[in-house]
Amino acid sequence: MSTLEPFSFRIADRLRGVDSSPVRDLLEVVSKEGVISFAGGVPDPAYFEVDDIKAAYEWVFANHPARALQYASSEGELELREQAARRVSRHLPTTADQVQVTTGSQEGLFVVAQALVNPGDVILVERPTYLAAVQAFDLNGAHMVGVPTDEHGVVPEELERLIAEHNPTFVYLIPSFQNPSGICMPVERRRAVADVLLRTGTALVEDDPYGELCYTGEPMAPIASLPGMSAQTILLNSVSKIIAPGVRIGWMRSEGPIQFTLTVAKQAIGLQSPVPDQLAVARYLATADVEAHLERVRPVYAERARAMYAELEAVLPRDAHITRPDGGMFLWVRLGHEIDTARLLPFAVEEGVAFVPGASFYAHDPDESTMRLSFVTHAPDVIHEGVQRLGRALARYGELWTSTPWNTAADPHGRRRADPPVPATERIPHECETPSRAPAGGDAAADAERRRTPRGRRGARADPA
Repeated sequence: MSTLEPFSFRIADRLRGVDSSPVRDLLEVVSKEGVISFAGGVPDPAYFEVDDIKAAYEWVFANHPARALQYASSEGELELREQAARRVSRHLPTTADQVQVTTGSQEGLFVVAQALVNPGDVILVERPTYLAAVQAFDLNGAHMVGVPTDEHGVVPEELERLIAEHNPTFVYLIPSFQNPSGICMPVERRRAVADVLLRTGTALVEDDPYGELCYTGEPMAPIASLPGMSAQTILLNSVSKIIAPGVRIGWMRSEGPIQFTLTVAKQAIGLQSPVPDQLAVARYLATADVEAHLERVRPVYAERARAMYAELEAVLPRDAHITRPDGGMFLWVRLGHEIDTARLLPFAVEEGVAFVPGASFYAHDPDESTMRLSFVTHAPDVIHEGVQRLGRALARYGELWTSTPWNTAADPHGRRRADPPVPATERIPHECETPSRAPAGGDAAADAERRRTPRGRRGARADPA
């Protein structure tokens, strides 16, 4: 009988010690039976245009079966790049040659990181920012620095200060209905951000998966469309929100020599995106009434956003901060009271509801009292029940983990009970500002230092949510 140790692969430094992933953990929570999940940005499948999508695939295999099943170019199928260019051109003149197809916008983020980032390079991101972008940049050795934000998005003065301090490789922004905060950057702020980027000669990676899910007015033009910005911007889009997330097709729009570099990086990662999906998406965009679909889902999601906000107001501590997005998929909550939402989550799952703790959305210095909730998956009656479950979880958490327990539920007369006063030494921070406090439990000094260290200085690991 062999006494040898079981074989073990030698893991790359950037992945050594990673025993979990916020994205994987999130998807596992979504699938738990009996749990009302506000965790993932999961569109309501009742509103998928199944007949149109099926017809597009059937057309592909009726007319181009051999082509659909064959190898193809890394840049992407011409028909799809033409359709993508047509959609982007509504705000920014674009040709098919300026479009690189990706297998969803998540691959696009990884391609960008492979093409642009050397280990230790600085990337500026919003505070908070998209957790899977943090993961993609982290795994490529980036040193991410968070830029303070307010109710209108990234603060231009802080952006300029940090550009001067760090000379970043690029700035990564989600200006429209940002994930996780739901904030939409107004035109004036976009112009101010563009001015900073143009004056400092700083590249922009602009992620725009949610822009068409606007509930009031027209979709806003990307920062890339502002004068002078197109040449120094890589603009990412996806069909996940306008068709279905299971159709893993997206694209990047860029200009100049960077296009070839992105194609080479894409080729090394996945050679090509699936041809049947590319051709079917091209057919769908050419023949289906995409605008009619969007007009159908926008009022539904708008109603759900309002319902979730109202339900949360009724059960959360009085001084909790809740964003009120008029588009996208997410609400962002800051509970305060030194609540750790990662510790709160097990209580919530026991009660039958799930959310994403906010710490994973920060490159460093996380505000652990934050959480992201998606409002698009469930009807208002289910949202009501889910938020009631969250209220019960908060009450149980308060009894065990806070020095002054509180009850978040309404009293029998429908009035909210008084929440405990905030200690005089604790100021509830403004949107996306991190409170200065030592985390509860463990070696506080060492834990605080770990949280202050920007991602990329810790061996490029993706911390669990």
